[in-house]
Amino acid sequence: MTTKQRGDAAEDAALAHLQAAGLVLVARNYRTPGRGGGEIDLIVRDPRDGTLVFVEVRQHAGATHGGAAGSITAVKKRRIVFAARHYLSRLRTPPPCRFDVVLVEERIAWIQAAFDAD
Repeated sequence: MTTKQRGDAAEDAALAHLQAAGLVLVARNYRTPGRGGGEIDLIVRDPRDGTLVFVEVRQHAGATHGGAAGSITAVKKRRIVFAARHYLSRLRTPPPCRFDVVLVEERIAWIQAAFDAD
C-alpha cells in the first residue's frame, strides 16, 4: 500500500467516524490556490448547531515522535488556519467554526476543538 493509499484510507475511516456521529461532509481535501498554501483534509458541518468543522486527519504507523498527535506542528496548524480563513472568505456570513483532529492509529480518536486559530 502506498503512502497516498494509507492516507486516503485514514481519511475514509475518519469521515465514517464523523458521519456516524452525525456530521455532514462539506468538502474533502480543500486546498488554497497557489504554492505554499494550506490544505484541510475534511470540512464537515454539525447540523445540531451549524458549526463548520475543519478536520485534520493524522495517521502514523508507529508511536515514535509522539505518534499521530505529535506530527501536528505549529507550521501545520498555521497552514490549516490559513486554508480555513481562505475557505471562510468565500462565505457571505461565516458560521461558528472549530478545528478538530482525528487520529487514526490502532483506534480512532476524535479531538474536538484541538487548537485555535490564534
